[in-house]
Amino acid sequence: MVKFYDSVDDRLLKFAVIISKSNGKWVFCKHKERNTLEVPGGHREPGEKIEDTAKRELYEETGAVKYNIKPVCVYSVISEDNFGGCETFGMLYYADIFEFESELHSEIEKVILSDNLADKWTYPQIQPFLIKEYERRNNPGK
Repeated sequence: MVKFYDSVDDRLLKFAVIISKSNGKWVFCKHKERNTLEVPGGHREPGEKIEDTAKRELYEETGAVKYNIKPVCVYSVISEDNFGGCETFGMLYYADIFEFESELHSEIEKVILSDNLADKWTYPQIQPFLIKEYERRNNPGK
């Protein structure tokens, strides 16, 4: 189950996930070892600011070099197979990407730009809900 918050103590933030678009299309990553799609994101490194985590992960997983990025909200997940079932927190960001590097230098095989949301998610219990929350917060009344 995914919950959303406006803020939490910064020390609780373990992840950054970045919903992104480029030229109006959703940006998804395909990992070399999976046949599913995901949005960029990952773990916070010790001593790293959470916004720096988001920028690092966005670059590592998409090759984005020119972009605008902004925080959306905090999210949390409780999963029995992760962190002993404890609630874990991440910061959700949104990025408009204007330019990508020509090569990826990570575990990501390719970046996919799409008019539609993914059909096969790597994390189906989390990522579609993050996108819905982003859309809810950015399209009030819809």
